Amino acid sequence: MKANKPSLILFFLALVLTIIFDWTEQDFLATYSKAIVLPSIFIYFLISREFKIRKIEGLIFLFCFIGNVFDLMDVEISEIGGVICFLIVYMLLFRLFITEHQKIKLKKKDILPVSIVIIFIVYLLISVLAMKLDNLDNYNFIYVIYGIVLSVISYFSFVSYITKGTFITLLMSLMMMSYILSDIFYIFNQYFSYSVVLVLIQDITQILAYYFMVEYFLEKAKRKKKRIVIQ
Repeated sequence: MKANKPSLILFFLALVLTIIFDWTEQDFLATYSKAIVLPSIFIYFLISREFKIRKIEGLIFLFCFIGNVFDLMDVEISEIGGVICFLIVYMLLFRLFITEHQKIKLKKKDILPVSIVIIFIVYLLISVLAMKLDNLDNYNFIYVIYGIVLSVISYFSFVSYITKGTFITLLMSLMMMSYILSDIFYIFNQYFSYSVVLVLIQDITQILAYYFMVEYFLEKAKRKKKRIVIQ
């Protein structure tokens, strides 16, 4: 067994336990299983990268961890604290996407799918923000910025996959789709009455977002290593 496999097995075990505990409405145990998720996938990443981590990747993990702690603590400032942390995460990811990927070049055949993506993202942004901003508070501008940043980075990811169709752009798209669904169902859980299904979808998509993010980092590092060897 490879050195990184136990931590990956632990990650998926935490995912399965989270599903079981969410479904049986054992919130206390679900909290503990979710607490295992990020450390286990971080260890998997570190071992896979031979304990090499770039500063921006380290910051992304750090703010994911802090945001996760806010969510698990469930105190008065948890919501806005989590939003700020993941806003920073999205901004750091966007910086990675912009600086380390080729510019998007649209062809005629890409116009229709790209247009559909734009309409889909704008519709989600307006609809979800409208739901969230129904409850007016002092932090509305942060939610607006959060929604715009998430929409822009999602657009970049989806359009990159449409125009390039590579494995790494697929990972980017899966990561951002997971983050989008997690955020949407987080708001649904606040807006509607309690539903086990909504909680399950939110938790599963958030956990999968971490997995796709790590796989994206590893694939990016692998490609960079190949380029260096070729040169």
